[in-house]
Amino acid sequence: MSERQLHLGAILTGVGNDQYNWRHPDVPGDASVDIDWYITNAKLAEDAKFDLVFIVDSPFITPDTSPHFLNRLEPLTLLSAVAGHTSRIGLVGTLTTSYWEPYNVARQFGSLDHISRGRAGWNVVTTGLEGAARNYGREEHFDHAVRYERAQEFVEVVQGLWDSYEDDAFPRDKQSGLFLHKDKQHRLDHKGRHFAVAGPLALTRSRQGQPVIFQAGDSDEGRNLGAHIAEATFAASPDFASGQQYYADLKARAAALGRDADAIKVLPGLFPLIAETDEEAHRIERERAENLDIDKLLVQLGRAFNYHDFSQYDLDAPFPDLTGVTLNSYKGAAERIIRTAREEKLTLRQAAQRGQNPGGKGFVGSPETIANEIERWFTGRAADGFNIVVGAPDEFALFRERVVPILQSRGLFRTEYAHGTLRGHLGLPVPEHRHAAASLAVAAE
Repeated sequence: MSERQLHLGAILTGVGNDQYNWRHPDVPGDASVDIDWYITNAKLAEDAKFDLVFIVDSPFITPDTSPHFLNRLEPLTLLSAVAGHTSRIGLVGTLTTSYWEPYNVARQFGSLDHISRGRAGWNVVTTGLEGAARNYGREEHFDHAVRYERAQEFVEVVQGLWDSYEDDAFPRDKQSGLFLHKDKQHRLDHKGRHFAVAGPLALTRSRQGQPVIFQAGDSDEGRNLGAHIAEATFAASPDFASGQQYYADLKARAAALGRDADAIKVLPGLFPLIAETDEEAHRIERERAENLDIDKLLVQLGRAFNYHDFSQYDLDAPFPDLTGVTLNSYKGAAERIIRTAREEKLTLRQAAQRGQNPGGKGFVGSPETIANEIERWFTGRAADGFNIVVGAPDEFALFRERVVPILQSRGLFRTEYAHGTLRGHLGLPVPEHRHAAASLAVAAE
């Protein structure tokens, strides 16, 4: 085994986020609300020694939203059910900091961490779509900069609540009648710009100390937040050069804050298109491209711009000038689309089709080709691993049964689990308990 290890996650999206996955004859039409589907695929990923399964989420939909998001289970409820049917694989769920409260989130993810015996992870997002505001009693969405400022404080509060009890706070001595050492319970008494939370949280830490913090955000504010709080990031890197740039930039920002850059794992999302041969994979890719509905592609393109209506423009004219269109949505993604269209002189049609690329450049081909590309990104410091989008059963099987063994034979990926927690899988340390550490420092003085 090489010293640096590849990490793999499985993104479980039921019927999928594209135009073709839900139509596959082996994909159940109700997969996104079928707990048995999630349990089955989580167990398959665990059998293949994946680090984690990953559940995406969003608090706003329209009639044109992609199939999976139209009708799907809430992540924490779903993962709690999956926890009871798995024993080693990490369980990562998405939850927004814009429309929840820190105390609730600390309790929910802390509970999942106990239920799973130390396998929980929280994907921190700030919510891109403005329509979400009206689902939570607000007329306007938080401004982009405010969302990220709020998110950082939110995470700090949650992590403070997770340290409400020192690890030896509960002697549970039945003979003496001592259940709690009261001096080892700690109020938070946080009063910040966005939150005031007294605490303590009525829950101890888990085997891994605290759930692992994941984060997804590609704008400047998003990268700064990741540098501050993330232990792993869900990156959106459309090609190798972009992946290298993001990887180097995020880790440099973390190092500038005094953090260990290697303690942030960069895991781009990946939808590989795998077939027995490269020729067969590219044939499937061409057939899918020919059958795509351009109107649906335009809707998907518009999502990054808060569902801006791109149908009003000439498809084969240069990508439109969007000066004045709000970027208070998925700002990083929108900026990347505009930048790529400008640099490559894309038409609107080409930009929409580009966004539907099933695997990103290079991830279409035979198992050997896919393994080679994964290794190139890993050794070239464009990624520490990948979150694989689980599509049709035969495609996921090809990845597990054909690609993973190649990576294992090269010493890049584990053949057996060495740990029982998500932190252990990712090579992350158990966070020091802030109050116990402070007591030790005082005693040393």
